[in-house]
Amino acid sequence: MTVKNADVEKSKSFLISELIDYVPHAVVMKTILNKYTGNVTAISFDSGQYLPEKISPFDTLIQIIEGSADILIDDHSQTLETGESIIVPAHSKNAIKANKRFKMISTIIKSGYE
Repeated sequence: MTVKNADVEKSKSFLISELIDYVPHAVVMKTILNKYTGNVTAISFDSGQYLPEKISPFDTLIQIIEGSADILIDDHSQTLETGESIIVPAHSKNAIKANKRFKMISTIIKSGYE
């Protein structure tokens, strides 16, 4: 997995899908905003790549900006397509898999433990 910080100039428009490229056999993450209260990350997945199951103490908004992804939340799988979003509830087991390559935005707002 490759993690980078994006050099995004504030007050200027940009295309999130152009901030990250696909890398063969990899998941690439670029942090767009990283604050104590939360973060926004652009992520690209090559076909067959995944983020392993984890549990977060915060809700996470996932937005598919290109392609499609399989999202697993508490053993229930859903396929999301370009333009679709889902909220992963805090304290839920979740994983993300790319049956084909895709790009997404992950937004986490830290508001205390619920």
